[in-house]
Amino acid sequence: MIPRPKFRLKLPSRTIILGPRTIVMGVLNVTPDSFSDGGNFLSQEKAVQHALQMERDGADLIDVGAESTRPGSLGITAEEEWSRLAPVLAALRTRLKIPISVDTRKSEIAARAIETGAELINDVSGLKHDPRIAEISARARVPLILMHMRGEPQTMQQKPFARNALKDVLNGLRASLSIARKTGVANSQIVLDPGIGFGKSYAQNYELLAQLPQLAKLDFPLLVGTSRKGFISKTLAQDAKLEPSLRPATIAAELRVWGTAATVTASILHGAHIVRVHEVAQMSSVARIADTILNPTLAPKN
Repeated sequence: MIPRPKFRLKLPSRTIILGPRTIVMGVLNVTPDSFSDGGNFLSQEKAVQHALQMERDGADLIDVGAESTRPGSLGITAEEEWSRLAPVLAALRTRLKIPISVDTRKSEIAARAIETGAELINDVSGLKHDPRIAEISARARVPLILMHMRGEPQTMQQKPFARNALKDVLNGLRASLSIARKTGVANSQIVLDPGIGFGKSYAQNYELLAQLPQLAKLDFPLLVGTSRKGFISKTLAQDAKLEPSLRPATIAAELRVWGTAATVTASILHGAHIVRVHEVAQMSSVARIADTILNPTLAPKN
């Protein structure tokens, strides 16, 4: 358990103080094929209603993604990605009171999203797919989330995994940071994400959660996304002694929530400033308790 350093993240509409409490980022996938909720929020109205509900449930940010980067996904064109994203962003811009982040690997989408009201860019490729995203972020002065991904979504779970996951993530994030800095992105506008589930073995995901304090030594705020991921379902299936032929997706939703809650707690106690989650109401409560463990002065008075 480590104390979190404080950072100030400047958005166009406000400044977010990172550290005193965990920032909860709600996931909104407007895709037909995301690993856990693909197709649920393809319509503009369903997407908007879900975002508003996450805001009511305690989300501090909404992260909207229109291209699935699940294992095995092939990617889509910028035109298709924008056709999914544009109507949702336009509607949310006037209805949400909290900032919108856009999950994209394309500079064209990042630029359009910022013009339509997005205040953060979340690049799961860490600038490997399209380094020009850094230019867009620097020019617009919006924060940039850099995630580590080993390989590409289509093959990332098929390639040999790194012998040393922590070293691989550190080297990858340093390379992403170098690109961002050379392009003019301020250090104060960068958030790092170790990329749990992106090109890592099940065991390595757990190792990275335990080793988050090592990543914190890079001296940037940390975002961690473990919500509903396969390593949780696989572990629960094993512990429940279910048939080996059962797919992780068959694990009851309630069990996945409990598994996610455990990893969110571990992330916070090991230094995460932001947690990216699907079940905002439940994980906001989890974050509240974990924050109070880190800082008992937050506890109610007797």
